[in-house]
Amino acid sequence: MQPTVLFDAPGPKGRARQRAASIAFGLLVVVFLGWVIWKFEEGGQFEARIWERLTATNVWNAIGEGLVKTLTAAALAIVTSLALGFLLATARLSDRAWLRRPATVVVELFRAIPLLLLMIFLFGWFSLQFPDADTQTRGLFAVVGGLTLYNGSVLAEVFRAGILAVPRGQSEAAYAIGMRKTQVMTIVLAPQAVRFMLPAIISQCVVVLKDTSLGFIVAYPETVRAAKNIATYVGSSLMTYLVVAAIFIAINSLLSLLATRLERRLSRSRTSARAVRAVEDVLPAG
Repeated sequence: MQPTVLFDAPGPKGRARQRAASIAFGLLVVVFLGWVIWKFEEGGQFEARIWERLTATNVWNAIGEGLVKTLTAAALAIVTSLALGFLLATARLSDRAWLRRPATVVVELFRAIPLLLLMIFLFGWFSLQFPDADTQTRGLFAVVGGLTLYNGSVLAEVFRAGILAVPRGQSEAAYAIGMRKTQVMTIVLAPQAVRFMLPAIISQCVVVLKDTSLGFIVAYPETVRAAKNIATYVGSSLMTYLVVAAIFIAINSLLSLLATRLERRLSRSRTSARAVRAVEDVLPAG
């Protein structure tokens, strides 16, 4: 049997010890789960009245309304974060100091401020500027604005790192044939950088979706805030929030699956070949 790079393959006794350790760990997990279920039962979490109320139509209507608010805020924040991140990354890569330095300050500033503080500040500012606006509008502005400023700054570094990961020869070749920096960025570098950036971008989109739950603090009626009212009606905060957690897990799992499939598809595509064709399209005829 060939040894591996890090350690030799275990012999019969080693494999027996590994099986014993796996079985022991599995038994510990089963015992722990049994203890948790027993404590739930002892606390009355499995009573029929709780599940009857939790499966009621009005409860799921309330969860659905909260989920729509969550997805709305997440979708707006993702779009604006991507746009802001690309603009900041482009500015940071600029040769002009009057663009590069302010962009650097913005990125470092909003990456350092806690997201919750951004939402609270924006909620207060919007309330002062637009006192006639309803609470839901102010909450939506605070949530989307805070998520945009924070995640846009994070994505700016993702975009910048992805563009810098493209081999330097690509941009040098484009400059050599007379392309402007804007053309080099949008036609040559950005298409090739997508495959480097995509996993981090999708991960940050998942973070945006989860962070919409902070809208609970600024009175935005998203899923977690709706769950608070539902828990009062159901009589069990634990089971209500477990249902909400399962919903978030399902949505985030779908996003992760989408990211995996998209990454595989992009890896099979010939990004470099498309970039070369794009460069040839801007060359003068003859």
